[in-house]
Amino acid sequence: MRRPADPFWWLLFGAGGFIAALLAPVLILLTGIAAPAGWTGSAFSYDRLLTISRHPLSRLVLLGVISLSFLHAAHRLRYTLPEGFGLERVSAAVAVLCYGAAIAGTLAAAVILLGL
Repeated sequence: MRRPADPFWWLLFGAGGFIAALLAPVLILLTGIAAPAGWTGSAFSYDRLLTISRHPLSRLVLLGVISLSFLHAAHRLRYTLPEGFGLERVSAAVAVLCYGAAIAGTLAAAVILLGL
């Protein structure tokens, strides 16, 4: 008997929810608001952030944050759109569209991070 893949997708959903709720806002606050406003001094200067983002481990962490956030959003939309808007007949197309967009966003992020 073949096992369903649902636990795998729910694991990605939970990990993406954790990252989207706890880690992403901190990263946005530090690099998008505090650093440009000058609240962090030289700790988050442009040169220092660029040096940090060029490290392979930092790129992997950023790719993980981005991809898991995309997968979380895709999974949430995949179940919300058919039930909330009466799209039950096209739920397979909604799933393909949502997960396809998440995969495309992840690939775009990977290409951008490799180009740094």
